[in-house]
Amino acid sequence: MIEIIEFTDPVCTWCWGSEPILRKLETRYSNDVKIGFIMGGLVKDMNDFQDEFNGIGGKNDLSKVNEQIASHWIKASERHKMPVETKGFSLFTKNHTSTYPSNIAYKSGQFQGEEIAHRFLRRIREAAATEAKQVNRLDVLKELASSVGLNEQQWLIDMENGRAEKEFEKDLALCQQFQISAFPSYLVKDETGKGILLRGFQSYETFQQAIHQLSDGKVKETSRNSQQSLEERVKELILKYESITLFELTYILECSEQELSPALERLISENMINQTAVGNGYFLTISKR
Repeated sequence: MIEIIEFTDPVCTWCWGSEPILRKLETRYSNDVKIGFIMGGLVKDMNDFQDEFNGIGGKNDLSKVNEQIASHWIKASERHKMPVETKGFSLFTKNHTSTYPSNIAYKSGQFQGEEIAHRFLRRIREAAATEAKQVNRLDVLKELASSVGLNEQQWLIDMENGRAEKEFEKDLALCQQFQISAFPSYLVKDETGKGILLRGFQSYETFQQAIHQLSDGKVKETSRNSQQSLEERVKELILKYESITLFELTYILECSEQELSPALERLISENMINQTAVGNGYFLTISKR
């Protein structure tokens, strides 16, 4: 078993851009690779935050900062290919100046299980990146928690009694221990604890090399079922993830949108899947009939 731990923040655009890579690793390495997350808290207080490289923050008013972030996200999306919606983007306001609430929200979800917490993290990323939702507000996070099936009452208790915040502080300490200054960053390790630290956004091929090195070549990509049609593989992935972007499908299946188009058109015409435009991209979901 190889574990890949992402040092992350729910609203970081390059963490959003890493989702196709992580999902491809999960798909291609099946049960041999486990994905985990450590919350890094990208912005403690936007009033004190400055990212000179991307031109974000400084002493600008928060409406200007939101414009700077939206511009950065568009440029990043052109590179990582995941969709973003910047129309109406207003993450930071006078009363909501931090990304810490979304980090703590994930930690609260973890008390109810890793699998559902991961779905919750993905949902927060989607809401921030493609719906321009203010995911540092408790009422928004509560709605997102409920949407993925978390016990809303228990989640809220753990959010408000300090339990989740204490776990988040442990994550911040780990980031400090590993001297993490860029999100995403990754710790790839084997069962003995031997690991490789990868700083910043990484390619799928870099993860392949790390997995090969740590396992002495024993952990390999699973061979694809040659009996499955492209349409069957599409359905399998949408069922597994419930919500997936068009880019993620093409990236995991290693095919073009043009090659994928006939299969998607058939599935949509048969009312088996829905395709929804979001920002500068598309989501695909299973139809609820």
